[in-house]
Amino acid sequence: MATQQINIPDIGDFDSVEVIEVLVSEGDVVAVDDSLLTLESDKATMEIPSPVAGTVTKVVVSVGDRVAEGDYVLDIEVSSEATPTEAQPAQPSEKGNAEKASEVVMTPVPPTSPEPSKPVLGSSVTEPVNVQTMGAVSHASPSVRAFARKLGVDLTLVSGSGPKGRVLQTDVEALIKSVMQGGATSSSATSTGIPPVPAIDFSQFGETTTEELGRIKKISGKFLHASWLNVPHVTQFDECDITEMDQFRKDQKAVAEKQGIKLTPLVFVMKAVVKALQDFPAFNASLSADGQSIIKKGYYNIGIAVDTPNGLMVPVVKGVDQKGIYDLSRDLMEISAKAREGKLSVADMSGGSFTISSLGGIGGTQFTPIVNAPEVAIMGLSKAKMQPVWNGTEFVPRLIMPFSVSYDHRAIDGAEGVRFTTTVGRYLSDLRQLIL
Repeated sequence: MATQQINIPDIGDFDSVEVIEVLVSEGDVVAVDDSLLTLESDKATMEIPSPVAGTVTKVVVSVGDRVAEGDYVLDIEVSSEATPTEAQPAQPSEKGNAEKASEVVMTPVPPTSPEPSKPVLGSSVTEPVNVQTMGAVSHASPSVRAFARKLGVDLTLVSGSGPKGRVLQTDVEALIKSVMQGGATSSSATSTGIPPVPAIDFSQFGETTTEELGRIKKISGKFLHASWLNVPHVTQFDECDITEMDQFRKDQKAVAEKQGIKLTPLVFVMKAVVKALQDFPAFNASLSADGQSIIKKGYYNIGIAVDTPNGLMVPVVKGVDQKGIYDLSRDLMEISAKAREGKLSVADMSGGSFTISSLGGIGGTQFTPIVNAPEVAIMGLSKAKMQPVWNGTEFVPRLIMPFSVSYDHRAIDGAEGVRFTTTVGRYLSDLRQLIL
């Protein structure tokens, strides 16, 4: 039998990350893909799987150590029936299995910041809740989440005893023990102090079925809830004439198809949005953790909400200001396919500065998208339709697209919001202005 050194695989764009759990010890027998370590950055947690089957003979890292790609962490004596392979990057398997991907695809966690005092059950909240500390009560690694899910434990009810309030497996076990012994556990113990919706037995009114929410909806739901509670939303509605833009797109369609590209209206919207963001930098920004400063970004990375079988995901197209229409179309095709197949990496979903959610291919007239905090604004696109427009002498048919922009009123005031949507509409109505 041979001994194989295990090194940290590709972990994305992070220089170094903290080891928050060592899941094996010397003498443990592991199978291929068993989790060895849990790492944490300021945005995500990920588990490092074993590339081989065998026995752990040496562990050289401890909780709290910082590691980077290529660092040596432990030795495994490979079993005779197993074939050693090189450690593969920590990415979801091509099977697209949602449960498998949950071990590698990012589990967003709040950045390190002073934790606000938690309100006592039944007391009122005296301070505003910080969106960057929301969800800390369920700050847990994928293995602990899987353990809690298996036992039917709601992690929002578990008080974490690990570093930074991290929920450990022992914390889950302690809650179960408390319940079994008749300890008090209340679903109203939320970090916001908001009275809970009363529980109702709906079966008393008729037949019901219960289905567990998908993993993606559970994760995104908590962050949407946090954003809605902490960001004072304002939504500005507008519409623009995209007749010429759409005709230009159709004129280029045949050329694009020869290059294997699907040319959609969304890429033109992305270019118009970036131009408007350059005109209004406050929309391409984030508020500081204390809410006293605005951090304006010099890069233009646009998050695109993608509807997948597992739920809504928001991969990020990087450097939109530096790419042409065809390059953006290729990027959109690539990230959309990866999202639907469950293959998005941490890097694919990080670094956004503004988000676009497009429902134009489905229908509807207008909607109010929720800001993807810590960004300060998001655009919602609705279905365009032909409408009669008065040109001064007669009504003419024009293709009109309704859209909306929700923004954080702490960073952006109403007048600036209207100027931004008007500017986006002007660029989309006349693409020539994008080159001025």
